[in-house]
Amino acid sequence: MRTGFTTGACAQAGVKASLEALVSGAFAEQVTIRLPNGKDASFSIFREIHLDVAHERRAACSIIKDGGDDPDCTHGAEIEIDVAVAEGGKVEFVAGPGVGTITKPGLSLAVGEPAINPVPRRYMEKEFNGIKKALEKKYKLTDAGARIRISISDGVERAKKTLNERLGIEGGLSILGTKGIVVPFSTAAYRSSISQSMDVAKARGIETIVLTTGGQSEAFAMKLYPEIPPEGFIQIGDFTGFSVKEAGKKQFPRIIMAGFLGKFSKLAKGVTQTHAAGSQVDLEFLASLARQTGSDDTVCQQIVAANTARHVGEILEREGNLSFFSLLCSKILHHVEKLSPRPAVIEVLITNFEGKLVGSATSSGNEN
Repeated sequence: MRTGFTTGACAQAGVKASLEALVSGAFAEQVTIRLPNGKDASFSIFREIHLDVAHERRAACSIIKDGGDDPDCTHGAEIEIDVAVAEGGKVEFVAGPGVGTITKPGLSLAVGEPAINPVPRRYMEKEFNGIKKALEKKYKLTDAGARIRISISDGVERAKKTLNERLGIEGGLSILGTKGIVVPFSTAAYRSSISQSMDVAKARGIETIVLTTGGQSEAFAMKLYPEIPPEGFIQIGDFTGFSVKEAGKKQFPRIIMAGFLGKFSKLAKGVTQTHAAGSQVDLEFLASLARQTGSDDTVCQQIVAANTARHVGEILEREGNLSFFSLLCSKILHHVEKLSPRPAVIEVLITNFEGKLVGSATSSGNEN
């Protein structure tokens, strides 16, 4: 299946094209960028919206988002990027029409910020820093800065097909992407890749495998277990049930499961396929666990009213109730131990989004 590009990659390409146009005086037909995954990709400029080099020091263009064969609601969206250069040294991001604004806590951005996620921001800033000296020379600036405004004309309508409004992202879509590419979601292919990754670990003689829900949780787990070779870390996405069973069949003596509160809160209820479209975070359930571990009614009410599982975690960390996280891990163990009769030991650990270990539990193992 054909891979595509994220909204973040498209915005990055538009920023680079606009900056280069401000220096050269004209838009190129194509622009090549270095994606967050380290690979290069070329994008065609769909529209040259605006270019004023002499007075406004402003350029704007658009890129059509190609999502490949991934059935995403942003496929085909026209992403408009407007860049204005001025003195000041800072890069400012602005949500234009069709790009959302953060209105609730618990996300990776502060309330009031445009819904342009940290990784795309960082790579757009890199594009600016790469051409900053040329801009300063051309416009006789001491310390150049930029205002980057991103718009998606039909973003409000497209956002209705997402969870943005429920999460507190109002006014349109988010500019997302930690790798720059979109890999089409294929259940069979993903399961096969998990099984093959386990085979590689087995062939290396690795006895402990670490199952993570994604790239960020894997990075944190690698820091916690530096003694485990990279082949021992396997990203399982939403396929917890399949992965634990598969690890049991392949007779790994020790399994470590590492992730964040969101997916793990679903596992604690026995939901072993944790895709967002298939199940939701049960805030009442999380509040009941908080109550069991000493949180008062005020905190439990805050949990029930929380925006996301991440927000719940922030509330409980702030209140100092780390026992909640360990109880949640124990609940997960109760369910996953039933999935495989083989592993001698299963460990479950939760980190926060700074990589700090906040909760863990370990099974007693069995002698099968």
